[in-house]
Amino acid sequence: MSSHRIGFCGAGQMARALASGFVRAGLVPPEQILAFDPIPAVLATFCEQVRGAITAKSNQHVRNSSDVIFLAVKPQNLPAVMQDLRSQETRSQENRSDVGGNPLFISIAAGVPLASLENGLGSSRIIRVMPNTPCLIGLGASCFSLSKGASREDGELVGKLMQSVGLAERVEEKLLDAVTGLSGSGPAFVYLVIEALSDGGVRMGIPRDVSLKLAAQTCLGAAQMVLQSGEHPAVLKDRVTSPGGTTIAGLQSLEQAAIRGALISAVESAARRATELGK
Repeated sequence: MSSHRIGFCGAGQMARALASGFVRAGLVPPEQILAFDPIPAVLATFCEQVRGAITAKSNQHVRNSSDVIFLAVKPQNLPAVMQDLRSQETRSQENRSDVGGNPLFISIAAGVPLASLENGLGSSRIIRVMPNTPCLIGLGASCFSLSKGASREDGELVGKLMQSVGLAERVEEKLLDAVTGLSGSGPAFVYLVIEALSDGGVRMGIPRDVSLKLAAQTCLGAAQMVLQSGEHPAVLKDRVTSPGGTTIAGLQSLEQAAIRGALISAVESAARRATELGK
C-alpha cells in the first residue's frame, strides 16, 4: 500500500480529512501525498494538517506525479479540473514521473456520474466515492462504485483507503445519489435533531452546556447500539418503551409531528438534488 503516490486535485476539508486518515492509519506516508488547490490559503492549511505532504504546482503536476488521484472539488468546478488533467502542454515542465502514466481516478464530486467522468478525463479507470464529513474524525460513512475500466484490485484499494476513515461499502452507481441524500447530507439532519433535543432539555430547565452534551451523547450511544447489536432500531426502541411510560408519551408527540415522513422527505430531496447537480 505504501508504494502508492496519492494526489489530490482540490485540498479542502474533505481532502484534508481523507489524507490525514490515510496517514494516521499507516496506509501511506505523508511524503507520498501531494495536493494542489488554486486557493493558496486552502493549500497551506492542507500541508499544515498533513505534515510532510508535498505542495503541487498545478493539477497537471498532480497528474504527472501520482498513481492514485482524488478529484476533491465541487461538481461545478470539475469540468475545468478534468480539462487540466487531460492537457499535455505543461507535462515536460513539471518534473514528470513515470507513476503518472495510467492513474486511478477517484471522484468525490457529488452527483457526477461515471460516464461524465470517463468522457471528461479520457480514462475508464475511475471510481466514484460518496464520503461524508465525519471522515474528519475517522467516523465517516462512504459508498463507492467502480467503472468498467477499474479492476477488482482498484476496488480493494479504495475500500481499504476509505475504511481508514470510517465505514465503506461498495454499491451500484445508480444508488450513489441516494447515498448522497442519506449519509452525505445526513450529518446535517442529525445535527438538527441534536440541536432540537438540546433545546428540549433547556426548555425543561437543563443548563445549555449540559443539555447539548446529553443530546449528542444520547445520539452517539443510540447509533452505537444499532451498529454493535445488529438489531433493528424498532426492536431497540421497544426495549426503551414501557407501557404507559415517559418514552411512549414522547414517541406519540414525534409521530403526531410526522417526524418519520419529514426525515424520509429530507433524504429524498437531498438525493434528487444530487441528481440535478450531476446533469
